[in-house]
Amino acid sequence: MIEFFGIEKKSFMLDIQGLYAITPNKKQDIALIESVIIKHQVNILQYRHKTDNDQLKYDEAQQLRELCLTHNTLFIINDDINLCRKIGADGVHLGREDDSISEARTQLGGNAIIGVSCYNQLELSIRAQNQGANYVAFGALFESATKPNAMHCPLTVVAQAKTILRIPIVGIGGITNNNQQLAFDAGCTAVAMVGGLFK
Repeated sequence: MIEFFGIEKKSFMLDIQGLYAITPNKKQDIALIESVIIKHQVNILQYRHKTDNDQLKYDEAQQLRELCLTHNTLFIINDDINLCRKIGADGVHLGREDDSISEARTQLGGNAIIGVSCYNQLELSIRAQNQGANYVAFGALFESATKPNAMHCPLTVVAQAKTILRIPIVGIGGITNNNQQLAFDAGCTAVAMVGGLFK
């Protein structure tokens, strides 16, 4: 255990690295996801499915949770603190419109991983770190087919953040096997892929 922002946490900061897979925003193909985890040695899997069918989300998240336990992969839920708590996921990822870091920490406890989208704003990442986030995400670093209208984040922002932040940096948006090294070279600890893995 380590002391981090006054809270004892597992040293999972070391695990926020390498390949961070995000599930496609549709009904989940569990067999396909497992094959991707194995083939690409995925370290972190984020479940992202924007659906109003709460039972489907619960069932899919449960299956993916078991999959991640089997393959020693961290399991993160996108924007749903309640679902994260119910299935015992490793953590939650929060965006601009989601609940606060403090609310997530209160509900999930000190050992939960809390990631925060910071888009292209360095100030957001500093604030997130000060509020106890465990990692921040910047993007879109490249043109994204998944979110074609996403705001662009220059790699120079990542490089600047790397000199300031003490927590891992995840790059997202248009990342493929061909350009991921550019993100790592700029200072990303992990790179997130959707289409680069599942299409």
